[in-house]
Amino acid sequence: MIGLGEDGPTHQPIEQLIALRAISNIVVLRPADANEVREAYKVIMALTERPACLVLSRQKLPTFDRSRYAGAEGLARGAYIMAGSKDRTPDVILIASGSEVQLCISAYERLKQEGIAARVVSMPSWELFEAQDRHYREEILPPSVKARIAVEAGAVIGWDRYAGPEGTIIGMHRFGGSAPGTSVMQKFGFTAERVLQAAKDQIAKHQRA
Repeated sequence: MIGLGEDGPTHQPIEQLIALRAISNIVVLRPADANEVREAYKVIMALTERPACLVLSRQKLPTFDRSRYAGAEGLARGAYIMAGSKDRTPDVILIASGSEVQLCISAYERLKQEGIAARVVSMPSWELFEAQDRHYREEILPPSVKARIAVEAGAVIGWDRYAGPEGTIIGMHRFGGSAPGTSVMQKFGFTAERVLQAAKDQIAKHQRA
């Protein structure tokens, strides 16, 4: 991903996730923290007829307090509501995988302080999520909620199915840059502030509609 800024722009594998997801029968898992890594290993050990690819970060990531946020066992279903009530229809849904989940959590906390009902969906595996029944998928991503943000520091291809035709995708359309990883992430807009602003813009857009 583009966090490998010191390796140079053409050595930042923005295309690798979508390339892996395009391989038939493979399960790609990109966990957000140590809790999700543990659950990912459980999923992998239970697979008998499908190979799996575990995509981990080279950067230090926070370990989320699961007494405050939902338990990581939801990883087994590909995506789950990590933050935000299941019983309340959210104003906006923030979707991410891996290291970008922390950006959505930070934006969620800011939105919560402002009285905005947001939902964070951690989506470590498209394949496992697509294997769920329609009821579960629509419980996680209600069709009525058009205000959505999808965040991943890789190619944007494929995220439109989850962000929806009117949602916002924060991703990469080009190679990264040659600089420290944190600087590259900031340059290309992978910040909690950008996710927060995108969420507010989405809410405003759909309130006008």
